[in-house]
Amino acid sequence: MSYIELFDDNFNEEVINEKEMPVLVDFWAPWCQPCQMLAPVIDELADELDGTVKVCKLNCDEAGEKAMENGVMSIPCMILFVGGEEKERLVGLHSKDEIISFIENNR
Repeated sequence: MSYIELFDDNFNEEVINEKEMPVLVDFWAPWCQPCQMLAPVIDELADELDGTVKVCKLNCDEAGEKAMENGVMSIPCMILFVGGEEKERLVGLHSKDEIISFIENNR
């Protein structure tokens, strides 16, 4: 399974209302070079974590309201939501192993 694309109108349904599994949201933009470098890692994580972690992407240019509501000031920014609440965030370009550790340490 691939990642879920988030917009202002489906954010609450896919992230806030998800109570069964953690949700990793990648806040990104098409003009952001580190975001582009992170994209294949997010794709891999979505496949590898399918069924245990919901992986989502939110384009800050298209869904700026939700990015602002979540206090996203720098991208890429990954926020892990557990039970609909922000648990922790990871800002900047990180390796797949670092992101997996981040998720495991904050479930």
